[in-house]
Amino acid sequence: MPQEPIVEIRNVSFGYEAARPVLRDIDLAIERGAVVGIMGQSGCGKTTLLRIIMGALAPTRGEARVLGHATAELERDGLYAMRRKMGMLFQFGALFTDMSVFENVAFPMREHGGLPEEVIHDLVMLKLQAVGLRGAAHLRPTELSGGMARRVALARSIALDPQLILYDEPFTGLDPISFGVIVRLIRELNDSLGATSVIVTHDVQEALGVVDYVYFMAAGRVIAKGTPDEIRSSPEPFVNQFVNGKPDGPVPFHYPAPDYRADLELAPA
Repeated sequence: MPQEPIVEIRNVSFGYEAARPVLRDIDLAIERGAVVGIMGQSGCGKTTLLRIIMGALAPTRGEARVLGHATAELERDGLYAMRRKMGMLFQFGALFTDMSVFENVAFPMREHGGLPEEVIHDLVMLKLQAVGLRGAAHLRPTELSGGMARRVALARSIALDPQLILYDEPFTGLDPISFGVIVRLIRELNDSLGATSVIVTHDVQEALGVVDYVYFMAAGRVIAKGTPDEIRSSPEPFVNQFVNGKPDGPVPFHYPAPDYRADLELAPA
């Protein structure tokens, strides 16, 4: 018998104001064990959709089912229990700057686990070893490079061995070496933990190398979906322009302006 998708979004719409919808009739299903990308331009609704998956926002219409629960029906304790099964990597890591690397990774274990300190110590070291930073456990976030800080944040996001890991623009601001490390870790950690990962990003070419499936958004809608190869060869004009970095297309190169000759005629001699 096939398993229920770990995330299922059914006909979801959302707007912070009734007259200004952010999401329109979104349908998607994320299977267990997959790495799935939600891609598109900045402002297309990707992060809002991620917040609905987290249960931080309730749909205006439709239903979001995550880890077997309709999120809008969960009260505080139910949301808390659901989120305990999730890991979250924020765009810039969001580390606690007054804590060491060790304390940052230990924080969710202490908040949720009630584990003995010796067990927490060993678990933190295991997580830091997984991201290559066991030797940096004593450092503060201000002593880390951007890529190292992102890896610490990744170690923290897997501290409780989550079933579902959410990534909000995980590649932003990374140099090529750090980017390559983060891409590899996302895939390896997902597979070794038996988790499911959702990556929200506008870095299309980079993400296509790591995901199994893609939902491509524009103006609050899913306009294309498929495997990385299907997205690369999509006939949808906006997807084709975005994936291939074309300067002109549905997103025009020229900002709307009067006829160029008219502007020249009006220019002072």
